[in-house]
Amino acid sequence: MNKSRKIPEAKQTTLGKYVTSSEAYDMWKADPDKTSVLDVRTPEEYIFVGHAAMARNIPLVFIKYQWNTEKNIPVMVPNPDFIGEAQKVFKPKDKIFVTCRSGDRSAMAVNALAKAGFKNVYNITDGFEGDLVKDPANVFNGKRMINGWKNSAPWTYDANPGLLWIANN
Repeated sequence: MNKSRKIPEAKQTTLGKYVTSSEAYDMWKADPDKTSVLDVRTPEEYIFVGHAAMARNIPLVFIKYQWNTEKNIPVMVPNPDFIGEAQKVFKPKDKIFVTCRSGDRSAMAVNALAKAGFKNVYNITDGFEGDLVKDPANVFNGKRMINGWKNSAPWTYDANPGLLWIANN
């Protein structure tokens, strides 16, 4: 938890608690019974891109399968049950490390959890996939290949139905 690093604005939270993926993994490994990892990506991202094996999936948003031409991304809508689902599995004083793809949605999730009374919630600032390579000469330019859980800690494609968010129809 290097407090001297500059946190981009989109990854900042009201609680001001930040870790990298490798720091979160080391802290979880040191005390797995008192530390949780929350993955707020969509279930599709969680399953098909991969995830930390111990991470509980509660999506912050859902993809609408429509395109936002202004932002050049899929339309996403909030999960109205995000806080309620989190409250079913976490207590307000639990130590929770929150991840998404890159650290932006996880910051929003940390803020929502903080507003709901959670106090010990950290944003994993490099997310699951990590930061973008910014080198036009690099074959991976524009790809998320720097840091991130996928590039610095164990992960899996294997879905544990007990940790995966599944809609209650």
